[in-house]
Amino acid sequence: MAQTGPFRLLGTGPRAAARQFGVLIVVAGLLALVGISNDPTHISRLLLVAACDFSLGLIALLLPWRRLGRYGPAVLGLTGFAVLGLSTWSFGGVAAGTGPFLVLIYAWAALHFPRWILAAYAIPATLAYLVPLVLTGQHPLVLGSAFVLMPIALAVAFLIEAQARHLRDDRERLSRIEQWRAAMINTLAHDVRAPLATVRLVFEELQETATGPHVKMIGAGMRQAARIARLADGLLDLSRIDSAGHLKLDRADHPAHALVKDALSYVHEDADVRAEVDESLTVHVDKQRFEQILLNLITNALRYGRPPVIVKFTRDTTGDRLEVRDHGPGIPDELRPRLFGQFAVGGEQGVGLGLWIVRQLAVAHGGHAAAEARDPGVAMVITFPPPPGQP
Repeated sequence: MAQTGPFRLLGTGPRAAARQFGVLIVVAGLLALVGISNDPTHISRLLLVAACDFSLGLIALLLPWRRLGRYGPAVLGLTGFAVLGLSTWSFGGVAAGTGPFLVLIYAWAALHFPRWILAAYAIPATLAYLVPLVLTGQHPLVLGSAFVLMPIALAVAFLIEAQARHLRDDRERLSRIEQWRAAMINTLAHDVRAPLATVRLVFEELQETATGPHVKMIGAGMRQAARIARLADGLLDLSRIDSAGHLKLDRADHPAHALVKDALSYVHEDADVRAEVDESLTVHVDKQRFEQILLNLITNALRYGRPPVIVKFTRDTTGDRLEVRDHGPGIPDELRPRLFGQFAVGGEQGVGLGLWIVRQLAVAHGGHAAAEARDPGVAMVITFPPPPGQP
């Protein structure tokens, strides 16, 4: 797909192809103007060449090429060869400057068009190179250079076309995979809501008549069901990825103490998890993503470390700092380089995605994730930019 915007050159499609050709031919026109200082006896011819180059460049940049079909800009290559032939004749049969541009036009065409167009270019390109040499009475050895230049230009173009086609095929394949993956995840996120709603309804009915220890058990079940519902909503965040590949966040100012307290309500009440958070601090984050970060870190600390797990939230000159520390054996040396990667640990206790998700969410907030050694244990540290307007 071609990129949008009046001055963007990179991309694929008819408009991008035409714009790239336009820039190439305008450069050729500028070089024709520069040539006037080296060959003042042919000023009129060089001005004619420059005028043709600039006119062709404007046509390439301004015409609505999307309406002319996928291969419409290929006609620009033919006109480009003609202008290069005119330039060779203007320079008195010297093709030292036009030969490289002929190869560049072939390279440009190889990025956007199939092989049959490149092959069709062979005759007009050869004529554009040879005819000016014949008209200016060049030596046969000079004419013979066409039999060296043209095969080289065609071979280079075929190689570029093959590589470009390979990259396009890979991109299309990955796009199809991504579409299926997104569809499956969205379907799962939607389908899990119906049975989850039934589970929550059952909990609510049981809560009305529950007594004794059952009250706490049902309350814990309702909280976890609510969290699963939020996680299902999180699966739909795939549709919130913008064109640059960034997760869109619903950031707002939240009391840090309340966020941590709410997140800890989903942790088993028997777990030794303690919070040390100044009640005056405010954090500028996406509430659900912050909760996801904290619960992943606590789950990781309880799974691989030892209690107590200490949750701290502080602020310094660099920003806000969330720290989750355990008192276990620490991180093995062989694991440190890939700690925040996908499937870093895994095994029977998990799939190893928790810390990778934490790092992605931290980066989405403009912060970063790191592991700091403690004696004993390890502290997982997540930094966030401070709330706007605060030091």
